[in-house]
Amino acid sequence: MDLRSELLKSIWYGFTALDLEKSGKVSKSQLKVLSHNLCTVLCIPHDPVALEEHFRDDDDGPVSSQGYMPYLNKYILDKVVEDSFNKEHVDELCWTLTAKKNYQPDRSSSTLLPEKDAFRLWCLFNFLSEDKYPLVMVPDEVEYLLKKICMAMSIEFNCVELEDFFSQDSVRQSGITVWIFLEMMNSGKISRGIDKSIISMAIEEAYREIVGDVLKEGYMWKKGQLRRNWKERWFTLRPSNLSYYTTEDRKDCQGNIALDGNCCVEVLPDRDGKRCMFCLKTLSKTYEMSASDNKQRQEWTTAIQTAIRLHVEGKKSLHKDLKMKRREQREQREKRQQAKEEELQRLLALQEEREHKLAELELLKEAQKQAQALLEQDEQRRRQQHEQLQRTLEVQLREAEEARVSMQAEMALKEEEAERQRKRIQELEEMQKRLEEALQQEIKARRDEEAFRYAQAGLLAEEEEKMKALMSLQEEQEEYILKTQREKQELKQEMEAKSRSLDEAQRQLEEVRANRHRVDQDVVAAQRKLRQASTNVKHWNVQMNRLMRPIGPGEKRPSLGSSFSSFQIPTQRDPALRLRGRSGSEDQDEESKENVENRAGCDLEKRHSHASNGDMDIP
Repeated sequence: MDLRSELLKSIWYGFTALDLEKSGKVSKSQLKVLSHNLCTVLCIPHDPVALEEHFRDDDDGPVSSQGYMPYLNKYILDKVVEDSFNKEHVDELCWTLTAKKNYQPDRSSSTLLPEKDAFRLWCLFNFLSEDKYPLVMVPDEVEYLLKKICMAMSIEFNCVELEDFFSQDSVRQSGITVWIFLEMMNSGKISRGIDKSIISMAIEEAYREIVGDVLKEGYMWKKGQLRRNWKERWFTLRPSNLSYYTTEDRKDCQGNIALDGNCCVEVLPDRDGKRCMFCLKTLSKTYEMSASDNKQRQEWTTAIQTAIRLHVEGKKSLHKDLKMKRREQREQREKRQQAKEEELQRLLALQEEREHKLAELELLKEAQKQAQALLEQDEQRRRQQHEQLQRTLEVQLREAEEARVSMQAEMALKEEEAERQRKRIQELEEMQKRLEEALQQEIKARRDEEAFRYAQAGLLAEEEEKMKALMSLQEEQEEYILKTQREKQELKQEMEAKSRSLDEAQRQLEEVRANRHRVDQDVVAAQRKLRQASTNVKHWNVQMNRLMRPIGPGEKRPSLGSSFSSFQIPTQRDPALRLRGRSGSEDQDEESKENVENRAGCDLEKRHSHASNGDMDIP
């Protein structure tokens, strides 16, 4: 903050005080008086014609602040020379103008501050206010100033009474004006029960420290340069020099020590009856001083070193530098707060996305339950089909047993045996068709099993995708924890809750895997039952083939008691049956040719043919 900015703050109050109608404009005659007074206190020549020439094109109407600023910069502020005037006189001029209009305290109040203290608080407010118009001071700067004043009064700053005032949204967002600040100081909330003289001294100390750039003041003993005797002086330290006076009223200045980068401070041992000594060395002289105690010596040496450091760094005011640092800290804090809010919004978005994924996972679980129910229904249907097939086979076996009994009962009738054999062959063909149908059902069951396996593979693929998504979310969560662990300890509980939710999701995933394992076991059991059913079908085919054996024509009727144990029913594919058919046709042809010649030879030939064809004898 340069000298021009400081002057503009005070002049802004003077200009707005002349705007009685609050229209943002001031008459030319008032601006002439203001400009003349400014030139007087700034110690620059005043040109009364310049204002008329500057607004020559305008009429006699009032002038706005934007219209007055070019004239102010060109004819007044550009001519200002630093250290050629007393800035306190400029502040007093502007305070006089603005206090008549805006500062109207309750004169009957016992806590009313003197006019001089109100002026100093106004100057402190201008120094610590933001560089924006209208001028306001943020709550942090107000608290800083109040702490300074309380420290000067040797009391502890208690912000409980002002907490409601600072917590207002309007104060937090736009700050407070100087008139609200003065009203708060006049209310006695800070100075309740404290003597007015102590408050005035505290305000003056804060004013001299912040506005007057006084780093430290106090009495010390100083050793003379010529007579080498010790005298007590009042010292005032500023960033550019160390002045010492006869008394603390600072009217009789005894000397001024210029500070630069070549100066240094050294602590000296006690001698000449003096204690807590130190010296300030310049290029030309060495000044020996003695403080009242070690604490004062430490404070003085530190303050002088701070002044030398400010001079080396090219800074003219310590509190201007501190103000800029506090402003940067506020901006950084606001940026961190904004980043924190953005991060919170991102976390909320992640939470919503995670909840959405959990909802999708619940849907998948529901779909899996439905698929499990379908699998159970299919398994039950297959079990019913298997039981029905088994009952059919049992019925067929009973029918075969009944047929065998009936055939054994009718073995006496040879003429009916062939007819019964043909009927039995037809029944066996029907049974074969049924067996083929059972085989088709088995093939269909295997196809259904393959379809279930494909469905199971799809579920596994979806499970892997969800697992990858969960792992990705877990990695993002771990990265976020590592990234924000240093700055956001307060989110630790929320992250732990997220971790527990993730563990719950993993546990549910394990349950899904266990359910899938049980489904696999059920499928294996179904396959085992299907193989057992196929084995039973093959077994009954073998048993039926053993029961089927052809019976030749013209054979003797065996005894009923011995025929049941050796009876067999042949299949259609029996080679003996086909050979017997061919041999029978050949015998009939030969009989038709040789019937005339010899019936005995024909009978002998038939018996020979029967023996060669391997007819089955039934004992």
